[in-house]
Amino acid sequence: MKVKFYQLLVPFLMVFLVSLVSGCSKQSNQQAETEQHPLNMLRQDVGSEAPTLDPQLVEDTASNRISYDLFAGLLDFDQQNNPIPGMASSWQISQDGKIYTFDLRKDLKFSNGSPITAADFVYSWQRLVNPQTASPYNFLLTSIKNASAIIQNKLPASELGVRATDNYTFVVELAYPDSLFLQEILTINAAVVSKKAIEKYGKAWTSPGKIITSGAYMLKEHVVNGYILVVKNPYYYDAKNVAIDQVKYLPYEDKNTTIPSYKSGGLDITWQSIPVDQYDEIKKQYSSQVHTVLQEAVYYYDFNMKDAKFADNINLRKALSMAVDRKALSDEVLKQKQPPLYSVVTATIENGAYKSIVYDWATWPRAKQIEKAKEYMAKAGYNQQNPLTVEISYNTNDLHKRVALAVSAMWKSVFGSTIKVSLQNGEWKTFIQSRHKGDYEVARDGWVADYNGVTSYTNLYYCGNEQNNAHYCNSKFNELVDKAAIEMNPELRIKYLQQALQYPLDDYATIPLFQYSYQQLIKPHVKGYNPDNNYLEHIQTKWMSLVK
Repeated sequence: MKVKFYQLLVPFLMVFLVSLVSGCSKQSNQQAETEQHPLNMLRQDVGSEAPTLDPQLVEDTASNRISYDLFAGLLDFDQQNNPIPGMASSWQISQDGKIYTFDLRKDLKFSNGSPITAADFVYSWQRLVNPQTASPYNFLLTSIKNASAIIQNKLPASELGVRATDNYTFVVELAYPDSLFLQEILTINAAVVSKKAIEKYGKAWTSPGKIITSGAYMLKEHVVNGYILVVKNPYYYDAKNVAIDQVKYLPYEDKNTTIPSYKSGGLDITWQSIPVDQYDEIKKQYSSQVHTVLQEAVYYYDFNMKDAKFADNINLRKALSMAVDRKALSDEVLKQKQPPLYSVVTATIENGAYKSIVYDWATWPRAKQIEKAKEYMAKAGYNQQNPLTVEISYNTNDLHKRVALAVSAMWKSVFGSTIKVSLQNGEWKTFIQSRHKGDYEVARDGWVADYNGVTSYTNLYYCGNEQNNAHYCNSKFNELVDKAAIEMNPELRIKYLQQALQYPLDDYATIPLFQYSYQQLIKPHVKGYNPDNNYLEHIQTKWMSLVK
């Protein structure tokens, strides 16, 4: 990123002069940072370079954060993740729960000033399920008539059960009633996109100067591994209520770089985590600016089930999972209120409906867990004469490195010379592709639920799903998930899904480690944003304003 020298010098001179007058008090430091802030621009760390700005292809948190500013959908959401009117001002649901009719606003436009009509939503949703798009989130629309057949390339995308009856009416026909449908279409993947831009530029359509957006902002600059700059979209339907003119997203992978930038006034909002070794100090120094939020999300390790070493040896998978001391990981390594996880889902999803899905050894004394883990390792065929070699892969990030080191140390402590562990870190874009391809042994993984429904987690274990990075497959699991999808009785639906989730748990398809919490530092001059109840961490700049 090119920055002129005087642009760097002025803020530091301002801090210096203020500190002379104020004696460097905590209050004065905050005032200095506010005064040097460019009040028309929000600057936020997004944790990594965004792999894509195509909403139909988004699958990571960095791309998610930026794309929610660039694109919009039928429905919007508030800061508690509740659906509210968006580009559709209202909607009706048929008595049988299978027909949704959305009434679009009359003043909708893309960022180039061209109108957005119901036909644009038909195109966008057909594009989402089209196999040629290869969207990792095409499953979000599987309850729509013909969606599954289209995704499996058995029908053309034009057969999707959506239609525009006029410019302002978008009708969706479901194959079966789906109580979570409105939650599912809140995701960025269901946003409306410009057919004109995509057909003209192909894969390059998200580049500056080519991209046409539908949200509160439009793309101005993109310096790879440097920054992304967006500016307010004057054609956005609610532009009059968008207070911030510009947003700069910065991809700080190293959290030890994020904190100094925040302290010096270079960032207004940090991203997801504060380095563990700095958390207590930061909490003390910036108590009112630190937000620690329990997230509807899981952190886990994938076993590569394409690798016979793991696929054919459940005793090995049991041994490695049981050897991890999750309580010590949470209390002594992470120290930021992350609950230990002994399940393939959280205890909080759908108000705790699946909290009974948990390993029976979760409450055993640690000594008994270790004893049993050693037994399973011996049954797996590994010993001092035939030690296990295993590599943990993770993407570059202080948290992921810390977890990998801790898990590695726990395995070595339990199994001694029976195991040899190596670590491999990689850049985010490359790492996610390696997971998808199965080019790893054990890999760090994480999942933030897209809505408050357990089906946001079941996709992680569904045979052939793009997000099933473990490449696990159990047909009985799929059958029960499919059965639950069309079940009208809510109690039976939960029962089928409980039965389904027991399979990946009993099969030890992954190593669940902890439920995420996220930590953000937010400057006092950022108003209108309160993450404390945003358990999905879906964020929009249009909520915010910047004041002195």
